[in-house]
Amino acid sequence: MEYRHTQWGYTAIPTFLLFAVIIPITSSDDETTAIISAMLIAFTIAILAIVLLFSRLEVTVSEGRIVAAFGFGRPHREIDLADVIAVRQVRNSWIQGWGLRRVTNGWMYNVWGLDAVEVEISSDEVFRIGTNDPENLFAVISLQIGQ
Repeated sequence: MEYRHTQWGYTAIPTFLLFAVIIPITSSDDETTAIISAMLIAFTIAILAIVLLFSRLEVTVSEGRIVAAFGFGRPHREIDLADVIAVRQVRNSWIQGWGLRRVTNGWMYNVWGLDAVEVEISSDEVFRIGTNDPENLFAVISLQIGQ
């Protein structure tokens, strides 16, 4: 049984619009203003690259492994299903936020929302996968590991 699901982070669009509207690109003969404008443009490009990178999370369960990948495939995490000892549906705290985060005993990938599936790995580490489809992801992993 193969599972593939892509979740989009809804924070990407408002963030993009915020930076596109708030940081005006100005042209001036004043050298100081030109330097500040160039710095703002560089900062805006960096923020937009980060927003694009973390704007989606694709989760795949196939060929004996779980793969969770942000944006264009990086950063990503692969887990062999043979190493999974337990899986459970969990709800993240709002304070844990979104993105790539360190959580108790492991890591969390999340682009939006509080629902997640926590995979416990034989190395006593956990990996939380934020998803808007927790029931199906949980069911597929449970079937694959025989839980």
